[in-house]
Amino acid sequence: MKKKFLLHLLFAIFIFILLSWGVLSMLDRYTRHGEVYIVPDFLGLNHQEVISQYDEQFKFIIVDSIFKKGMDHGAVLQQDPLPGSKVKKGRNLYLIIVARQPDKVLMPNLANLSLRQAIVTLESAGLNINALSFVEHFARNAVVGQLHDGEPIEPGTQLFRGSYIDLVLGDGGNLLKVPFPMIFGKKPYEAKQILRYATLNVGNEYFLDGNDTINSRVYKILPFVKPGSNILPGTYITIWYRSDALINFDEYLNDSLFIEEIEDDTINQEFYEEEII
Repeated sequence: MKKKFLLHLLFAIFIFILLSWGVLSMLDRYTRHGEVYIVPDFLGLNHQEVISQYDEQFKFIIVDSIFKKGMDHGAVLQQDPLPGSKVKKGRNLYLIIVARQPDKVLMPNLANLSLRQAIVTLESAGLNINALSFVEHFARNAVVGQLHDGEPIEPGTQLFRGSYIDLVLGDGGNLLKVPFPMIFGKKPYEAKQILRYATLNVGNEYFLDGNDTINSRVYKILPFVKPGSNILPGTYITIWYRSDALINFDEYLNDSLFIEEIEDDTINQEFYEEEII
């Protein structure tokens, strides 16, 4: 009896081991255990070429297309999983590619808004502010006209996202000078935003250490205006940038702006003439 029991037990153990091996083998085959692929870096490559070359390894899904200035239409802008990820064969790989042109947005109605309100409204709509000009009007710095490519633009008009809008502002009956803001040492985006909020225009921009908007800081301007000095609204300010990796801006600002009294724009004028030559 005892011998018979042991035989049954051994048989049950054998069957259990056999079934376990079978199940694990099927799972291993189903999940392709050990067959992993390193996801290449597809960024900047044409998505159609990527799909034709790697369609056996991955299943590609285009989830969106976004316009990116300076990049070719159809180039891969983002990918998920990221380059270097280890995935199984047949894994979904999601791509965002560069659209042929920007999507369109509606021109908002900026009439009678303050300059600050108009800037915020334009940015929220996906549009950019370009030039500021002034006309005789009782409401100082209120928007009395909105232009695109030099022509009036009606609210609700469709424009490509990122288009530039000129604003015509009221002079309050008398165009008064405004204090020049502190933009030295600021990043390009910060400097331009500060100038526009101060009712000033951005002129030409020069990146002396390469077109690097991350490390670039305002180094010189033309005309030279010390922070706090008065200047007419609408004045165009030309800006030169230097990299903060090469220039100690704390020392530069201290030496150039707050210790020496500069009576004219000699420093910037000489720099400007060197650039022209």
